Amino acid sequence: MAATNVDTIDHLNSFLRGELSAVETYRQALRKIPSHQALLQECERSHSARVSALSNEIRRRGGSPSQNSGLWGQFATAVEGTATALGEKAAIAALEQGEDHGRDDYIRDLKTLDLEARQLVETQLLPEQKRTHDVISALKKGLS
Repeated sequence: MAATNVDTIDHLNSFLRGELSAVETYRQALRKIPSHQALLQECERSHSARVSALSNEIRRRGGSPSQNSGLWGQFATAVEGTATALGEKAAIAALEQGEDHGRDDYIRDLKTLDLEARQLVETQLLPEQKRTHDVISALKKGLS
């Protein structure tokens, strides 16, 4: 059964809330972790670009983009704040968990999207999600 435009907008907004959460979390990490600024900024910029792409697609479809990350964002920010207080390794591990969650969300919901939204996820969003995941994963391994 094909996804309706309303269903697709709902899924895109769910992705958007996840990306807003990622941007908030990276900004917090950038303030708290003095080392690895370039890598963290690269990841934050990538997530910010995904926020823009998702917001534009939602508006193009006649929807209203979510303006905040919701409960997941509050939770993710709290986790990152706690991890940052525990040290750099814990903070990077928390970022990796967030990257895992984002990747898994895109993959899990891919089949529920209409063709056009699926192409956006497959060609733009998911490859960037995998790239930022790999960056943080490599950073975490380098700290071990």
